[in-house]
Amino acid sequence: MEDSGEWPALPLSAWRETRDTLHMYTQIVGKVRLALAPLERAWANVPLYVTPRGLTTSAMPYGDRLTQIDFDFVRHAIDITSSDGRSRSVSLLPALCVADVYAEIMGALAALDVRVKIWPMAVEVANPMRCDEDRVHASYDPEFVQRFSQVLARIDSVFMEYRAPYRGRHTALDFFWGSFDLAYARFSGRDADPPPNADKMMRIAMDAQEIAAGFWPGDDRLPEPAFYCYAYPKPDGIEQAQILPAGAGWHAGLGEFVLRYDDVRSAPSPRAALLDFLTSTYDAAAKLAGWGGSVERSR
Repeated sequence: MEDSGEWPALPLSAWRETRDTLHMYTQIVGKVRLALAPLERAWANVPLYVTPRGLTTSAMPYGDRLTQIDFDFVRHAIDITSSDGRSRSVSLLPALCVADVYAEIMGALAALDVRVKIWPMAVEVANPMRCDEDRVHASYDPEFVQRFSQVLARIDSVFMEYRAPYRGRHTALDFFWGSFDLAYARFSGRDADPPPNADKMMRIAMDAQEIAAGFWPGDDRLPEPAFYCYAYPKPDGIEQAQILPAGAGWHAGLGEFVLRYDDVRSAPSPRAALLDFLTSTYDAAAKLAGWGGSVERSR
């Protein structure tokens, strides 16, 4: 696969209010998926997935029907479809506050006879508020939403290439609406103890040895878009591992390897730079964790 043009700039400072609003929109839709899809190991029933136009829940069961919710970041709309042929659409322009989008989505589902109850409290964010009462987040810059969608599409295609050869248990390419990141995890096949005092979410998510990598657009801990990789449980000495490309390294505050998105987009080949990061961090973590011959390089 060849690089396909310039990767868009995505400075967090330029779209932070929009990013925060979009995060809450995805939480509403993600919570519908959580309510409708049967529980799977490692919360595999929770994430959204990248599409050519945005994000999707994929098909969700409801009685003897299927329903699906799609973010269309070209038309700037949320489309809800049912296997009986009916559909509804929620426009995101002009910008709506989160509470209004919540009401529009729940109303559209009810019009399709999909009766679903969700817990409306935002999760995995500082100072959470109820989505059905949130009139604070109301910014939507269509240019940066489209850039974000284009960035996800480019990253998703590279992760597909990295993911394909692995022969063990691994995840799909998951967009987690709680942490607002695109993630992929490989497993050794061995169980692991969840962190001490883990809540239900962490007990289900962290019960197996894994090496995970992903992308997030930045937050207060690292206010710029970046790629990451971590191993759980954390192997001794991983902080000193030599990884690629130049500029990537261990971030002590986050407890994981980090590569700045801007270093990838400015590389002669963004694809090659990202694959180097994914492969070198995985190899280092797998070696230190003693995964041995049960795993396979992705290149």
